[in-house]
Amino acid sequence: MGSSPRGVSEDTALAWKVPLADLLVDDEILSAAGDALASGWWTMGPRVEEFEAAFASYVGSRHALAVSNGTAALHLALLAAGCTFGDEVVLPSLNFVAAANAVAHTGARPVFCDVRGESDLNLDPEDVERAIGPATKAILVLHYGGYCCDIDSILDLARRHRLLVIEDAAHAPGASSGGRMCGTLGAAGCFSFFSNKNLPVGEGGMVVTDDDELAARIRLLRSHGMTTLTWARHRGHAHSYDVVARGLNYRLDEPRAAIGLVQLARLESANRARAGIAARYRGRLDGVAGMSMPFADHDRATSAHHLAVLVLPREELQQTLRDHLQARRIQTSLHYPPIHTFSEYAGQARRPLPVTDDLSRRLITLPLYPHMLDDQVELVIDSVLELVQSSTTRGP
Repeated sequence: MGSSPRGVSEDTALAWKVPLADLLVDDEILSAAGDALASGWWTMGPRVEEFEAAFASYVGSRHALAVSNGTAALHLALLAAGCTFGDEVVLPSLNFVAAANAVAHTGARPVFCDVRGESDLNLDPEDVERAIGPATKAILVLHYGGYCCDIDSILDLARRHRLLVIEDAAHAPGASSGGRMCGTLGAAGCFSFFSNKNLPVGEGGMVVTDDDELAARIRLLRSHGMTTLTWARHRGHAHSYDVVARGLNYRLDEPRAAIGLVQLARLESANRARAGIAARYRGRLDGVAGMSMPFADHDRATSAHHLAVLVLPREELQQTLRDHLQARRIQTSLHYPPIHTFSEYAGQARRPLPVTDDLSRRLITLPLYPHMLDDQVELVIDSVLELVQSSTTRGP
């Protein structure tokens, strides 16, 4: 077998000249997964433990607990923090629905807050404070697109109101603020290793924390509330177990942990490649024909550059531009349809979120992945400019 990288999306590549995201598979990844499979031990075991230790060292946390996906990470962190029926958790509506679902599955109620505006798509601390009530238990922040939110203001709010801060760091492995890694700034940080993320393994996630009690609770809940694990019993370190909590099965398996170790070693270089592509987008598109790219003034932190998001001047351009790019076989997305607009959450008593409502109709996410070719980046840029400049010439 050759050593050159292979994209796993060959069928998709026939449809898309530039996919939104793409995986790169090479012999190192295939060998790591193959060795895990050949070992005959596929469930959580030594590779998961190694991945946890490596990830904890990378982000600088006392504990890292590998789980089956990012949603599981959020659910476990919220459960371990004590969120339950009658509680409320404040979170931005401009996020993937998994965040609200994880809150709801603890029995707590998600309370949606607004984002700051075109230049900062992270949650607005002032609106977070307005959303806090007597039932509020925690604030669930998102580091949108890999850009750290105003975590200092959020932590100050949390201290004053005696609340926990849980970080949704799904977009932010490798991002930092003030010299500290995203995910280590609150009580717990939750990462996703889904296929389109910066550290992709297919499905998988991680919870990190410096709190020993929180870590112990997450570890227990992750595997059925059992006091010993299968791997420990397999090695003869235990012969039986008790069940001391109503836990879940949120374990990560060995093949994905093996892939995760390879991807973790590549994360810094992958994030640098993302940063270079994002800079090219910004240099050619920001400020042209009324368009903007958020987070231009982000000098205080290091981004993971998970998303390349364009803010359009008029909402009618959103679908027009997506159709235009699709016709040129360029895939786009929307990050995100606001959670409060979905049927499941639209019926609850809601707060006004004017900034989110406005921006969600003017956002478009452009392709971004580390191994994008120069020609692909130029095709995206030229295709966007072709549409918006002709639209500006024609007028509204």
